[in-house]
Amino acid sequence: MIISDRGKGYLLTLVATLAMSNVYIFSKAALNDLHLAQFGFYWFGMAVVWNFIYGLFSCRYKHIWKTTTKSWITLGIIAVLEILATTFMFSAIQIMENPAFVSFISNVSPFFVTLLGIIFLKETFNKMEIPGIILALGGAFLVSYKPGTSLSDLFIPGSSYAFLSAFFVAVSMIVAKISTRDVHPLLISLNRVVYLFIYAFIMMLVFQQPFAIGLKPLGNMFIGSLLGPFLTAFVGYAALKYIEASRASLIRSTKSIFVLIGAYFMFQQVPALYQVIGGIISLIGVMLLTLGRASRHKA
Repeated sequence: MIISDRGKGYLLTLVATLAMSNVYIFSKAALNDLHLAQFGFYWFGMAVVWNFIYGLFSCRYKHIWKTTTKSWITLGIIAVLEILATTFMFSAIQIMENPAFVSFISNVSPFFVTLLGIIFLKETFNKMEIPGIILALGGAFLVSYKPGTSLSDLFIPGSSYAFLSAFFVAVSMIVAKISTRDVHPLLISLNRVVYLFIYAFIMMLVFQQPFAIGLKPLGNMFIGSLLGPFLTAFVGYAALKYIEASRASLIRSTKSIFVLIGAYFMFQQVPALYQVIGGIISLIGVMLLTLGRASRHKA
């Protein structure tokens, strides 16, 4: 059977989405057995290896020599933001019972991107983005809501970390959009994992964590880091050869559904009905935001 170019794009994007969704599953499995610093050291150490291998065989490291001093400074700023975003994300995954909750709450990141784009890039809302923002925020708050509790204990533990992670991801994206137009995405990805690995190594020393770990968490991190930093990036870039970025973004936004399914089979976790509804609402909001942003860029 011959698959059209557009069909290849959709298929590759679906593979990238499945790979990314498994990051939440395997990181949760590893974090159940490890300190956060141990997890980061091995996870991002492996990620550095996968990124290096990909860059080596794709002959894309030639872009490094074209990078200006100003861009290197900006890459350092982005790395700090990514350290904050990633630390909060994996802290949320470790604390929250179901990793799907983190994925659903992270759907507010496009809202922050849109809001920061208005403030710093002088962009404007359109009619599709406004309901998207309302749904994305409303759905995320519903997922993190804890019924029957006091006002001071309104949300499930770890949800604040997920919101903070989404915010810093958005800030990082805006900084990258403003300042790194001449930097290849591969260099941004490699820069991110190298800084995160160095940070995790320092945290290992600060918290005096042992470098020896069990085979089970090591196996979970091997699979998760291979699927996330390597396969997601590799397949995601390949998909953009065949379909528009906006279409790929729509498919990738469904990752939370796959995380929800994976969490059920891996951890036998079933969220409450209102949390599932909240997740679906946030997913619809992200899709509207994505479509609205795409139509705005075409105008």
